[in-house]
Amino acid sequence: MFEIDLWEILKNTLPILWKLWPLWIFMVAIFVIKIMIEVVLPREFEALKAALRFNKGAKWRKDRELLQWLKGMSPKEFEEYIAELFSRLGYKTEATGRAYDKGIDVVAEKDGVKHYIQCKKFITQVVNVGNVRDFYGAIADHLATGKGYFITTNKFTLEAEKFAEDKPIELIDGQKLIKYIRLAEKETKPIVEKIEKCPQCGGNLIERKGKFGKFYGCSNYPKCQYTENFKK
Repeated sequence: MFEIDLWEILKNTLPILWKLWPLWIFMVAIFVIKIMIEVVLPREFEALKAALRFNKGAKWRKDRELLQWLKGMSPKEFEEYIAELFSRLGYKTEATGRAYDKGIDVVAEKDGVKHYIQCKKFITQVVNVGNVRDFYGAIADHLATGKGYFITTNKFTLEAEKFAEDKPIELIDGQKLIKYIRLAEKETKPIVEKIEKCPQCGGNLIERKGKFGKFYGCSNYPKCQYTENFKK
Protein backbone atom coordinates (compact mmCIF):
# COMPACT_ATOMS: atom_id res chain seq x y z
CA MET A 1 0.00 0.00 0.00
CA PHE A 2 1.29 3.44 -0.97
CA GLU A 3 2.48 5.45 2.05
CA ILE A 4 3.23 9.17 2.16
CA ASP A 5 6.38 10.17 3.97
CA LEU A 6 5.46 13.64 5.20
CA TRP A 7 8.87 14.29 6.69
CA GLU A 8 10.55 13.50 3.41
CA ILE A 9 8.17 15.79 1.54
CA LEU A 10 8.75 18.60 4.05
CA LYS A 11 12.52 18.13 3.93
CA ASN A 12 12.50 18.42 0.14
CA THR A 13 10.05 21.33 0.09
CA LEU A 14 11.61 23.67 2.66
CA PRO A 15 14.71 24.53 0.57
CA ILE A 16 12.45 25.41 -2.34
CA LEU A 17 10.23 27.60 -0.16
CA TRP A 18 13.29 29.30 1.30
CA LYS A 19 14.54 30.20 -2.15
CA LEU A 20 11.17 31.78 -2.86
CA TRP A 21 11.29 34.18 0.13
CA PRO A 22 11.27 37.30 -2.12
CA LEU A 23 7.99 36.05 -3.56
CA TRP A 24 6.50 35.66 -0.07
CA ILE A 25 7.54 39.20 0.85
CA PHE A 26 6.00 40.45 -2.38
CA MET A 27 2.74 38.63 -1.65
CA VAL A 28 2.60 40.09 1.90
CA ALA A 29 3.24 43.56 0.50
CA ILE A 30 0.42 43.11 -2.01
CA PHE A 31 -1.91 42.00 0.80
CA VAL A 32 -1.03 45.08 2.91
CA ILE A 33 -1.53 47.39 -0.07
CA LYS A 34 -4.89 45.73 -0.78
CA ILE A 35 -6.02 46.37 2.81
CA MET A 36 -4.91 50.00 2.55
CA ILE A 37 -6.80 50.51 -0.69
CA GLU A 38 -9.98 48.78 0.43
CA VAL A 39 -10.17 49.89 4.09
CA VAL A 40 -7.98 52.84 5.04
CA LEU A 41 -7.68 54.94 1.90
CA PRO A 42 -11.40 55.04 1.04
CA ARG A 43 -12.13 56.88 4.29
CA GLU A 44 -9.41 59.44 3.61
CA PHE A 45 -10.40 59.66 -0.03
CA GLU A 46 -14.07 60.23 0.81
CA ALA A 47 -13.10 62.99 3.26
CA LEU A 48 -10.94 64.63 0.61
CA LYS A 49 -13.71 64.35 -1.97
CA ALA A 50 -16.18 65.95 0.45
CA ALA A 51 -13.83 68.87 1.10
CA LEU A 52 -13.20 69.41 -2.62
CA ARG A 53 -16.91 69.08 -3.34
CA PHE A 54 -17.70 71.72 -0.72
CA ASN A 55 -15.21 74.21 -2.19
CA LYS A 56 -16.31 73.49 -5.74
CA GLY A 57 -19.98 73.85 -4.91
CA ALA A 58 -19.87 77.22 -3.18
CA LYS A 59 -17.26 78.91 -5.34
CA TRP A 60 -18.57 81.18 -8.08
CA ARG A 61 -22.19 80.03 -7.54
CA LYS A 62 -25.08 82.25 -6.61
CA ASP A 63 -27.48 80.97 -3.96
CA ARG A 64 -30.05 79.60 -6.39
CA GLU A 65 -27.38 77.90 -8.52
CA LEU A 66 -25.81 76.39 -5.40
CA LEU A 67 -29.14 74.95 -4.29
CA GLN A 68 -29.73 73.40 -7.71
CA TRP A 69 -26.23 71.92 -7.58
CA LEU A 70 -27.00 70.35 -4.20
CA LYS A 71 -30.21 68.85 -5.57
CA GLY A 72 -28.18 67.18 -8.31
CA MET A 73 -26.13 65.17 -5.80
CA SER A 74 -26.75 61.56 -4.95
CA PRO A 75 -28.13 60.97 -1.41
CA LYS A 76 -24.73 59.64 -0.28
CA GLU A 77 -22.90 62.65 -1.70
CA PHE A 78 -25.35 64.97 0.04
CA GLU A 79 -24.79 63.25 3.40
CA GLU A 80 -21.01 63.56 3.00
CA TYR A 81 -21.43 67.21 2.02
CA ILE A 82 -23.46 67.94 5.17
CA ALA A 83 -20.84 66.16 7.29
CA GLU A 84 -18.16 68.39 5.74
CA LEU A 85 -20.34 71.48 6.29
CA PHE A 86 -20.72 70.81 10.02
CA SER A 87 -17.03 69.97 10.25
CA ARG A 88 -16.26 73.45 8.94
CA LEU A 89 -18.63 74.90 11.52
CA GLY A 90 -16.53 73.41 14.30
CA TYR A 91 -18.07 69.96 14.79
CA LYS A 92 -16.40 66.58 14.73
CA THR A 93 -18.54 64.69 12.24
CA GLU A 94 -19.16 61.18 10.96
CA ALA A 95 -21.40 60.21 8.05
CA THR A 96 -22.97 57.07 9.50
CA GLY A 97 -24.77 55.59 6.50
CA ARG A 98 -26.89 52.75 7.87
CA ALA A 99 -25.21 52.54 11.26
CA TYR A 100 -28.33 54.00 12.88
CA ASP A 101 -32.01 53.25 12.32
CA LYS A 102 -34.59 55.70 10.95
CA GLY A 103 -32.18 57.64 8.78
CA ILE A 104 -29.66 59.23 11.16
CA ASP A 105 -27.16 60.09 8.46
CA VAL A 106 -24.58 62.20 10.29
CA VAL A 107 -23.46 62.40 13.91
CA ALA A 108 -21.90 65.77 14.80
CA GLU A 109 -20.08 66.25 18.10
CA LYS A 110 -19.04 69.53 19.69
CA ASP A 111 -17.80 70.18 23.24
CA GLY A 112 -18.52 66.55 24.09
CA VAL A 113 -22.19 66.78 23.06
CA LYS A 114 -23.53 64.69 20.20
CA HIS A 115 -26.09 65.97 17.71
CA TYR A 116 -27.93 63.87 15.14
CA ILE A 117 -28.62 64.86 11.56
CA GLN A 118 -30.95 63.47 8.93
CA CYS A 119 -30.44 64.50 5.30
CA LYS A 120 -33.14 64.51 2.65
CA LYS A 121 -31.92 65.43 -0.82
CA PHE A 122 -35.33 66.25 -2.28
CA ILE A 123 -35.89 67.92 -5.64
CA THR A 124 -39.67 68.38 -5.70
CA GLN A 125 -40.84 66.31 -2.73
CA VAL A 126 -41.39 68.15 0.57
CA VAL A 127 -40.63 66.82 4.04
CA ASN A 128 -43.90 65.93 5.77
CA VAL A 129 -44.78 65.55 9.42
CA GLY A 130 -44.39 61.76 9.23
CA ASN A 131 -40.74 62.14 8.19
CA VAL A 132 -40.00 64.47 11.10
CA ARG A 133 -41.95 62.33 13.57
CA ASP A 134 -39.98 59.22 12.59
CA PHE A 135 -36.71 61.14 12.95
CA TYR A 136 -37.66 62.37 16.41
CA GLY A 137 -38.59 58.84 17.44
CA ALA A 138 -35.14 57.64 16.37
CA ILE A 139 -33.19 60.28 18.31
CA ALA A 140 -35.38 60.94 21.37
CA ASP A 141 -33.49 58.45 23.55
CA HIS A 142 -30.11 59.90 22.46
CA LEU A 143 -30.87 63.56 23.18
CA ALA A 144 -29.54 64.15 26.67
CA THR A 145 -28.14 67.62 25.93
CA GLY A 146 -27.80 67.62 22.14
CA LYS A 147 -30.33 68.30 19.39
CA GLY A 148 -31.46 66.98 16.06
CA TYR A 149 -31.07 68.62 12.67
CA PHE A 150 -33.36 67.70 9.81
CA ILE A 151 -31.84 69.08 6.60
CA THR A 152 -33.46 69.11 3.18
CA THR A 153 -32.77 70.76 -0.15
CA ASN A 154 -36.49 71.53 -0.48
CA LYS A 155 -39.14 72.56 2.08
CA PHE A 156 -41.09 71.35 5.13
CA THR A 157 -44.85 71.17 5.35
CA LEU A 158 -46.60 73.41 7.87
CA GLU A 159 -47.56 70.32 9.92
CA ALA A 160 -43.89 69.26 10.07
CA GLU A 161 -42.87 72.71 11.31
CA LYS A 162 -45.60 72.68 13.96
CA PHE A 163 -44.54 69.25 15.19
CA ALA A 164 -40.92 70.37 15.68
CA GLU A 165 -41.75 73.63 17.47
CA ASP A 166 -41.54 72.28 21.03
CA LYS A 167 -38.87 69.67 20.36
CA PRO A 168 -35.05 69.84 20.25
CA ILE A 169 -35.06 69.61 16.46
CA GLU A 170 -33.93 72.31 14.05
CA LEU A 171 -35.52 72.15 10.61
CA ILE A 172 -33.20 73.40 7.88
CA ASP A 173 -34.79 73.88 4.47
CA GLY A 174 -32.97 74.72 1.25
CA GLN A 175 -32.78 78.48 1.85
CA LYS A 176 -31.58 78.09 5.44
CA LEU A 177 -29.03 75.51 4.31
CA ILE A 178 -27.52 78.08 1.93
CA LYS A 179 -27.10 80.46 4.89
CA TYR A 180 -25.25 77.74 6.82
CA ILE A 181 -22.96 77.17 3.83
CA ARG A 182 -22.17 80.87 3.49
CA LEU A 183 -21.45 81.02 7.23
CA ALA A 184 -19.04 78.09 6.92
CA GLU A 185 -17.27 79.86 4.06
CA LYS A 186 -16.64 82.93 6.22
CA GLU A 187 -15.48 80.95 9.24
CA THR A 188 -12.96 78.81 7.37
CA LYS A 189 -11.58 81.31 4.85
CA PRO A 190 -7.96 82.26 5.69
CA ILE A 191 -7.41 86.01 5.84
CA VAL A 192 -3.80 86.79 6.82
CA GLU A 193 -0.99 84.41 7.68
CA LYS A 194 1.23 84.88 10.72
CA ILE A 195 4.89 84.02 10.57
CA GLU A 196 4.59 81.99 13.78
CA LYS A 197 4.28 78.24 13.53
CA CYS A 198 1.78 76.00 15.29
CA PRO A 199 3.47 74.61 18.45
CA GLN A 200 1.59 71.32 18.10
CA CYS A 201 2.22 70.29 14.50
CA GLY A 202 4.45 72.93 12.90
CA GLY A 203 1.81 74.27 10.50
CA ASN A 204 1.24 77.97 9.86
CA LEU A 205 -0.94 79.97 12.24
CA ILE A 206 -3.61 81.69 10.19
CA GLU A 207 -5.89 84.54 11.13
CA ARG A 208 -9.49 83.35 11.04
CA LYS A 209 -12.85 84.82 11.90
CA GLY A 210 -15.41 82.94 14.00
CA LYS A 211 -18.68 83.82 15.64
CA PHE A 212 -16.80 85.19 18.67
CA GLY A 213 -14.41 87.30 16.62
CA LYS A 214 -10.93 86.83 15.18
CA PHE A 215 -8.50 84.16 16.32
CA TYR A 216 -5.45 82.30 15.06
CA GLY A 217 -5.92 78.71 13.93
CA CYS A 218 -3.61 76.06 12.52
CA SER A 219 -3.46 75.70 8.74
CA ASN A 220 -3.75 71.93 9.21
CA TYR A 221 -7.27 72.20 10.68
CA PRO A 222 -9.30 69.99 11.23
CA LYS A 223 -6.45 67.50 11.71
CA CYS A 224 -4.86 69.95 14.16
CA GLN A 225 -7.27 72.09 16.19
CA TYR A 226 -4.75 74.38 17.92
CA THR A 227 -5.94 78.00 18.34
CA GLU A 228 -4.62 81.23 19.84
CA ASN A 229 -6.35 84.43 20.85
CA PHE A 230 -6.15 87.21 18.29
CA LYS A 231 -3.64 89.97 19.03
CA LYS A 232 -3.81 93.29 17.23
